[in-house]
Amino acid sequence: QVVLPVDAPARAAVLEDLQVGITEAKDAALGMAASLRAGLAAVSDSTDAVIVALADMPEVKASHFDALIDSFSAERGFEICRAVTEEGAKGHPVLFGRRFFENLAELQGDQGAREIVAAAAEFVVDVATPGQGAVTDLDTREAWAAYLNPNQVTGR
Repeated sequence: QVVLPVDAPARAAVLEDLQVGITEAKDAALGMAASLRAGLAAVSDSTDAVIVALADMPEVKASHFDALIDSFSAERGFEICRAVTEEGAKGHPVLFGRRFFENLAELQGDQGAREIVAAAAEFVVDVATPGQGAVTDLDTREAWAAYLNPNQVTGR
């Protein structure tokens, strides 16, 4: 599932040919938690885990998701699997087992699940993923421009 605000037809058009479900977060303007709640509402009752991934992290690849899925084990208590760089820097995406769906659904405002992860440290397993994908987060147009044109001199 990809969660989008209702006023994002260009984003939905980009996803049109992909095999993904699109869920609209009608209250996306209220913050990140609204998108998490909308995404959770769209998963089936038989879903064992969800992966929370951010759209502004261009170096996250299928191998990141595969590593998280391979590490998940409710039986062993590995129920929050967090991507980290090869050096151990904590980042995204993060897989949450069903045990944490209710906690995620209760989030409010523009907060992610950081507090849930901190409160459930005994269930967290850090999963080494390739490169810097887990921490390369591009939040501004300027950050995207610099990322796409790394040799371009700016500020002159």
